[in-house]
Amino acid sequence: MMRSLIHPSTSTSHCILFLRSPFIHRSNGGGSSSSSLGFRRKHNYPEKQNKKNTTPLSLNNIKAQASQNKAAIKDQEDVTVKADITVKLTVGGFLSSLGLSHGLDDITDLVGKTLLLEFASAELDPYTGLEKRTVKGCAHQVKQEGDEVKYEAELVVPPDFGDIGAVLVENEHHKETYLKDMVLDGHPDGPITVICNSWVQSKFDNPEKRVFFTSKSYLPTQTPSGLKKYREKELESLRGNGEGERKKIDRIYDYDTYNDLGDPDSSADLKRPVLGGSKEFPYPRRCRTGRPPCKTDPASESRSSSVYVPRDEQFSEIKSVTFSATTLYSVLHAVIPSLETAILDSSLGFPFFAAIDTLFDQGVDVPDLKAKKGFLRNILPRLIKALKDLEEDILAFEPPELILRDKFAWDRDEEFSRQTLAGTNPYTLKLVTEWPLKSSLDPKIYGPQESSITTELVECEIKGVITVKEAMKQKKLFVLDYHDTLLPYVNKVREIDGTTLYGSRTLFILTPESTLRPLAIELTRPPSETKPLWRKVYTPGHDSTACWLWRLAKCHVLAHDSGIHQLVSHWLRTHCSTEPYIIATNRQLSAMHPIYRLLDPHFRYTMEINALARDALINAGGIIESSFSPGKYSMELSSVAYKDWRYDQEALPADLISRGLAEEDPTAPHGLKLAIEDYPFANDGLALWDRLKQWVSDYVNHYYSNPSQIQSDHELQSWWTEIRTKGHADKKDEPWWPKLKTPDDLIGILTTMIWVASAHHAAVNFGQYPYAGYFPNRPTIARVNIPDEDSTETQWKKFLDKPEVVMLMTYPSQIQATKVMAVLDVLSTHSPDEEYLGEKMEPSWASDPIIAAAYERFTGRLKELEGIIDHRNANPVLRNRTGAGVVPYELLKPLSEPGVTGKGVPYSISI
Repeated sequence: MMRSLIHPSTSTSHCILFLRSPFIHRSNGGGSSSSSLGFRRKHNYPEKQNKKNTTPLSLNNIKAQASQNKAAIKDQEDVTVKADITVKLTVGGFLSSLGLSHGLDDITDLVGKTLLLEFASAELDPYTGLEKRTVKGCAHQVKQEGDEVKYEAELVVPPDFGDIGAVLVENEHHKETYLKDMVLDGHPDGPITVICNSWVQSKFDNPEKRVFFTSKSYLPTQTPSGLKKYREKELESLRGNGEGERKKIDRIYDYDTYNDLGDPDSSADLKRPVLGGSKEFPYPRRCRTGRPPCKTDPASESRSSSVYVPRDEQFSEIKSVTFSATTLYSVLHAVIPSLETAILDSSLGFPFFAAIDTLFDQGVDVPDLKAKKGFLRNILPRLIKALKDLEEDILAFEPPELILRDKFAWDRDEEFSRQTLAGTNPYTLKLVTEWPLKSSLDPKIYGPQESSITTELVECEIKGVITVKEAMKQKKLFVLDYHDTLLPYVNKVREIDGTTLYGSRTLFILTPESTLRPLAIELTRPPSETKPLWRKVYTPGHDSTACWLWRLAKCHVLAHDSGIHQLVSHWLRTHCSTEPYIIATNRQLSAMHPIYRLLDPHFRYTMEINALARDALINAGGIIESSFSPGKYSMELSSVAYKDWRYDQEALPADLISRGLAEEDPTAPHGLKLAIEDYPFANDGLALWDRLKQWVSDYVNHYYSNPSQIQSDHELQSWWTEIRTKGHADKKDEPWWPKLKTPDDLIGILTTMIWVASAHHAAVNFGQYPYAGYFPNRPTIARVNIPDEDSTETQWKKFLDKPEVVMLMTYPSQIQATKVMAVLDVLSTHSPDEEYLGEKMEPSWASDPIIAAAYERFTGRLKELEGIIDHRNANPVLRNRTGAGVVPYELLKPLSEPGVTGKGVPYSISI
């Protein structure tokens, strides 16, 4: 999106009724522009005097020469520039027929005063040193093409005007409009395209004008003199003053803590701690909304029916866009309440496994959806279906690809292990670097630090093939270690009805085929006031009882992994950590700054989807709290995880090294030697990382040809400072923040930021329904304890008689499962208007031949990557991505069709 500034209105031109030729104010100044913004003309300046015959010029001579210059320019003809403007039809915009002001707006259209335009010169008047007078005109409607309305204006530009540097816009209607772009035609160098993609408020709501810059990018020191004021005013207007409640029409970017997750005024049970601003609960910052504090808890912000995000971040009202956030909103506010009405018993589980299958072949009868079917059918075609033999609508689910390929894959140890490398959460597996495994928690509170997974137990499972010592030396032991993260919350979570929790460790060994085999699972309950420490190690087993206990232990670990995935790998490390980058970019980098224009596509829709998440997903009592094991402590847990968050380890190579999954090796592909050769996420990810880094390098090195330009760029330095000290204020004193002194520093910072917003998010998001749509494969909650923890004779007998019933009781309830499935279906869906890496060149990139060529190379390398991934998925040697019933790993394949495809890397976190 092109961001623009709010500019104080000066005089407004008047349009003669029913005349298309606007009244033009012409500048009396002289001079020309040497800027390359696009509007150029040749000037017939007097020849310079021969140096051999020069004599000192008197004041009269200077005045005479100025007069001659003015006279020469005066002899040139005016140039008529035609402006073609595209406006999007919107819900509630000024082209809507709703509202009492519609009649007045119709009259305004008839007299040609829909939009008032002003051309601003790129250069100052060389004689006065002031901005040249703008050239003004009125736009009138000419035609409609689908959901776009075309407007035209003709502005007569005087010969002394110079290049057009910006266009000021005033909306004469009583309602806002969504301005897509403007094409200015009539000058010698060809048309100038001004990309807007922004809401322009009615002058009656905001009397200040909007300014849109042309597509040429400038570092601050290179800004044409006539645009410096506009550049500075823009940033001032976007920062705001940090006061008052934000209105929907505002375009203010500011910071606040996560103090709006709870709702203590509705219920004391919905009170939640403030995340951010304390050592106990550090957190990234969100966008400030300015809502008043709660009455019962002044530290918390009160909730409202909608959550403010800056107006240009709101794109869901554009009719032509089938935006996933709209679909998600519909699921959260229409489908979920209908499900809760249909399934009255919130604790009701599935009576048998066949009942789970009915979710896909029969669906859930939800009569309340009948009244909403017309609306919902248009936006939820995958979910809302009608059975021909029934009048009622049902909620039916598409079978995930995992189950379509292999109905029993979810129960196999091989698939359990494979998904740690090629599933939806490939970010938590670590190399075992010390033995025995140890905790860093206080043993006085949580019990012995040393794990109960012993050398003897592991070597028994390995069956003498290798010793633990040798396996460590050969880097063959790996672990999913959620012990220290979860153990402090075990006793708290167990006070919540319908859920339980353990600290867990899962140990794997690497096989010669580069696959993982699970060896042991350790579950731990810390001591409490009423109960002693309990912990036990489970192994795959060779008898019926041991095998069922192993299945149940895996069920608990999967619930843990689902929670860590959703709260940390997904929410915290992508959505949450990226929002400060967006705020700082809009506050500190001008819309004409090349780095702003590089990052802008990677921030599309993120603030809107984050606001929706705070409203209904991660809020008190929301989907996450009601359906994931940590319950009301879910967001607290993500705050605890943030204590270990480091920007310098968010880059993929650094992340792999920090987990022991790779080590630097100049002779290896991508400069890294992987500990597991067949690691689909890492293999595809590193190939994509290299391509992103090369594109960023080409871009940065073009604009910062001199390394000293990095430190002298005050906008860039303010941007990076604000990210560290305000956006991630609780981490501001950490020594690991990258420095920003050289182009290489900037390339590393930007590549990491872009990786997180595109590839990292794609890897952890778009596989959610394919892997977790059949919830036994990835349950989000474990509702009961494992049967041999302090069980009575009756409970144990029940397990021995019907172990399947105990497993079904452990799984999510019917309402929990169906709510999560509906949400994951939408989260995993690519909308038809999705923008993928390398698919579309931004106009500002296309306007510079060098950047355009670099982007074309980037696009070509991404197409090459598509072929590489296809080849890998067809290689039978790579058993973590091929084999009978195995879902191929495509999550980092750049392009995708709309829908739930399990592939595709969008530019941004847009769902």
